[in-house]
Amino acid sequence: MTDTVVIQDDELLIERIFEAPRELLFSVWTQPQHLLNWWSPKAFTPLSITHALEVGGTYRYGVLSPDGNEVWMTGMFQEIVPNEKIVMTFRWENGAFDVDNLITVTFLPLASGRTLVRFRQTPFKTLEGRDAHVGGWNGVLDKLAAYLETVQ
Repeated sequence: MTDTVVIQDDELLIERIFEAPRELLFSVWTQPQHLLNWWSPKAFTPLSITHALEVGGTYRYGVLSPDGNEVWMTGMFQEIVPNEKIVMTFRWENGAFDVDNLITVTFLPLASGRTLVRFRQTPFKTLEGRDAHVGGWNGVLDKLAAYLETVQ
């Protein structure tokens, strides 16, 4: 597994290579029954995931923090290209972070059935808001890698 994190003032870009074909990654990234097994930062637990996976469709994901607080994120799908790309708006319902932005996830096939996932979140209003998300998203991707080992 290889990670590259690129940080610009208003952007977070994480690239990670997964030992799985992009079709599987896209499926695991878009189906609630899979998302409930990995979509949350490391110390958090997924609670509920509902979404209408179509352009203009909305989503709402809930996670439970280690101290027992529910945290909800919501947004709308802007673009979906099966097995290639997902673009969605993103915001925290409770305003916990200074974030109301766009997430783009791209799935790029590599040799030997591996996939490069490019995760981009932008724009951030503050450097603190951006920096608060680096560890969280890396934790989410760590959980994704572990989950992929159980579904291949």
